[in-house]
Amino acid sequence: MEVRYFGFEQRQNARTYRFDVLEKGHPTRSFVVTADVTLFHAIGVGIQEGPGLSATKLLADLERDVAGEHQLTDQDLRAYVSARSAAVAKRAEMRKTPRRPPRRRTDFPGQSFGQR
Repeated sequence: MEVRYFGFEQRQNARTYRFDVLEKGHPTRSFVVTADVTLFHAIGVGIQEGPGLSATKLLADLERDVAGEHQLTDQDLRAYVSARSAAVAKRAEMRKTPRRPPRRRTDFPGQSFGQR
């Protein structure tokens, strides 16, 4: 299944993202995912993330055979923020993990130290 983004339309506080879904052996289907722009600001999600989040929501809905309207909800945005925060925390924790210092080589074949 392939999802293609075709832009959005802004109406008041609602943004509608347009997609075509292509499946091998099936005709192309068009879908719209609606999102309340005020939720993006209230929850702390950049509006530029709307197309990607909407495509993810659409795919999830199609996998669950959800018919009718598709809407990006506050629950979807909160789940995204939670997952993003967890990923940031995990990366920060990985940076904090102490690394073992490199081993010092004690034997140097063919070299003698302290002699000239």
